[in-house]
Amino acid sequence: MQKRVSIEDFYQETQQYIPESVRTGIGHFNVFKLDEFASVKPKPMPFNRRDYFKISLVKGKSRVHYADKVVQVEKQVVVFSNPQIPYNWEKIDDQLTGYFCVFTEAFFHQFGDLTKYPVFQPSGNPVFQLTDEQMETFSNIFQKMFLELESDYQYKYDVLRNLVFELIHAGLKMQPATILENQYSNASERISGLFMELLERQFPMESPMQRVRLRSASDFAQQLGMHVNHLNRALKETTQKTTSVLINHRIAQEAKILLRHTHWNVSEIAHSLGFEETAHFSNFFKKQTQLSPVVFRKMETV
Repeated sequence: MQKRVSIEDFYQETQQYIPESVRTGIGHFNVFKLDEFASVKPKPMPFNRRDYFKISLVKGKSRVHYADKVVQVEKQVVVFSNPQIPYNWEKIDDQLTGYFCVFTEAFFHQFGDLTKYPVFQPSGNPVFQLTDEQMETFSNIFQKMFLELESDYQYKYDVLRNLVFELIHAGLKMQPATILENQYSNASERISGLFMELLERQFPMESPMQRVRLRSASDFAQQLGMHVNHLNRALKETTQKTTSVLINHRIAQEAKILLRHTHWNVSEIAHSLGFEETAHFSNFFKKQTQLSPVVFRKMETV
């Protein structure tokens, strides 16, 4: 995997003028019509993590590659991309149409934490196939963004933040009730949030020299200053999964990403993910995926 793509890299690669807000780092937002990029003929977008958020509304056949998953799009889709998860698009139709907006974390400074929303969490679902009616709903929000961005209204960026939240909530409303029903405003939810923040803070793995430090339920409990049984109860209540299952799922997800999109050898991947022996990692990976790391990598490169 290559280095992270910055918002400035995005403008340079797409031959766009680089706005001053990108260079100053004060927070940036912009919105585009996908059709405008058809004539630019950019190089195929590499499967990379990016230092900015992106929400894409795309009509046309394509494949969305994100994290360790591939989603086949037959008609139209909205995708919520975040800096922690690598992604790219594989175009099938000659012409894709739609819109996308890009924005930095600093754009929402003091206005909310976007990573708290499931559509921007590594364990959440960021891809939604749309009906024609849903497509129209999302299209209308993007059209409001264009109008607002071109206006001279003094507080237009506040309005644009609200429109981003409209997109997020429109996506969340499409998720099955079972995903959203366990919303607690109690101690268990707070503990769950702290655990997930600690877990995700260890990723992405961007160098074989980088290493996961927290690998067990006891590691996380000690870091959070609580008994491991207390942590287990809180996570079971809020996620219906054990601490170990959540940790193993995230480790396995990162392992798939590294096997698929880097040239690191299996020993380097094992070490970076906290395994003392390569054989231990191979056994873990096979238990999680029913495939050995070598077989998985060969299948993904065929």
